[in-house]
Amino acid sequence: MVRDYLILGAGPAGLQLASLLERDGCDYVVLERGSGPGTFFTRYPRHRQMISNNKVNTGFTDPELNLRMDWNSLLSDDPELLLTRYTERYFPHADDWVRYLTDFAARTGVRVEYGTEAVRISREDGVFSVLDGGGRTWRARRLVVATGISRLNEPPVPGVELAERYDTFDTDPASFTNQRVLIIGKGNSAFETADSLIEKAAVIHVAGPHSVKLAWKTHYVGHLRAVNNNFLDTYQLKSQNAVLDGTVESIEKSADGGFRVLLRYTRTTEPLRELRYDRVIVCTGFRFDASVFDDTCRPALVIDDRFPEQTSAFESVNVPDLYFAGTLTQQRDFKKSTNGFIHGFRYSARALHRVLGSRHLGTPWPARTLTATPEAIADAVIDRVNRSSGLWQQFAFLGDVVGVDGDRVLYQEEVPLDYVTDGGLGPAPHRFVVDLEYGPEHDRIDPFDVDVPRVVENDVDHAMDSTYLHPVVRHYRDGVLAGTHHLAENLENDWDLPAVHRQPLAAFVKESLA
Repeated sequence: MVRDYLILGAGPAGLQLASLLERDGCDYVVLERGSGPGTFFTRYPRHRQMISNNKVNTGFTDPELNLRMDWNSLLSDDPELLLTRYTERYFPHADDWVRYLTDFAARTGVRVEYGTEAVRISREDGVFSVLDGGGRTWRARRLVVATGISRLNEPPVPGVELAERYDTFDTDPASFTNQRVLIIGKGNSAFETADSLIEKAAVIHVAGPHSVKLAWKTHYVGHLRAVNNNFLDTYQLKSQNAVLDGTVESIEKSADGGFRVLLRYTRTTEPLRELRYDRVIVCTGFRFDASVFDDTCRPALVIDDRFPEQTSAFESVNVPDLYFAGTLTQQRDFKKSTNGFIHGFRYSARALHRVLGSRHLGTPWPARTLTATPEAIADAVIDRVNRSSGLWQQFAFLGDVVGVDGDRVLYQEEVPLDYVTDGGLGPAPHRFVVDLEYGPEHDRIDPFDVDVPRVVENDVDHAMDSTYLHPVVRHYRDGVLAGTHHLAENLENDWDLPAVHRQPLAAFVKESLA
């Protein structure tokens, strides 16, 4: 039997895509190596506190606006399938998240084969064959990999195999009592681990060659989150701990049973520094495991071979009909937007569903028609930027598209921006593409520094200088960028003032069409 779609992984991305295929009556099946949905989250994060917001009390009654503050719920038509119904904790316990995914799978009726691990993937005559651990072969014309980044990313350090690993170390802080500990890595897993050991360890060093980047400053939620940065206080307020800016050159066992570590500092000309520790833990993130693919369909890898390289349609650049969903799609916006996280890739999974429908079922991207006037176009854009959760969560990645061809105006929602510019929607004499963006220097400005000049709120004359999140509308004439219009930033993110937002936008549309 050759199916239309085969999805690998019943995590949040695989379930999100499968629920949409199930709704449409498509021919698909999901293969999941674990015994239930969300196997990854039964183990990670190791300390069981997620860092994805679960804001229950928003003051909104509109479900779409609530999704702007809900970073965990998947997209469905069931108002009860929201993580906010399962816990009020702002940073949920991972067990609640797994329980939610289990209910999502059951209530949406997705077809999942659990306990089915893909061990070898090949392709012949346009058909993918997936051999599972039980010896059964699954075949499909199109394969969607939603397995996440499941393999530990180990740095090429001599002796690294002697260290403990984030995925397997004993998380009980008591086992670190009065010990000197080195944590290699400067991401959330490293600082999550360091924070958990503060009360027990004697000395904790967190080391890595790059500067610590704080999410509240860069607006990239994969950088160090405030919920994990208590450790920084213990460093800067002289409590024995430290953040080391340098490269670990080697790890060796010492005669006393501890470790001898050679470190090369990044910011000084000091020669190699020898440091001694009782424990060393590697917390350097994860990478995509491409080992199951044979030579007939092995995808090209990028970013130090950590991610599969993809087109704007989330398709492998070298293997036709091999698609990716979930955190793997962060290759398209690496450390810029939110495809690496649930609140981002739930929308890109929906976009992938629309791409697949357009390519293989002849289903055009969902659209509605508008009256062919600048005012009607401006009003539609204003209404969307003030309500859409997809544009809000997938800033600078997804955009709404208004195509104008004479008296025919089509409004298409949440299209990947690169997919538009690559011609995925076909030609159009005029297109207006709207997304939400931060200013170009937003990650270099300290938002809490009152001495840094800022654009005045609702300053229509200097809207293009806005640094905070705000709508940007671009006009393309026959596929070529012809003009750009910024809507002034607003404290409450209400971009609907007639003289500040609506009228200037309508004037821009009118001038562009003229």
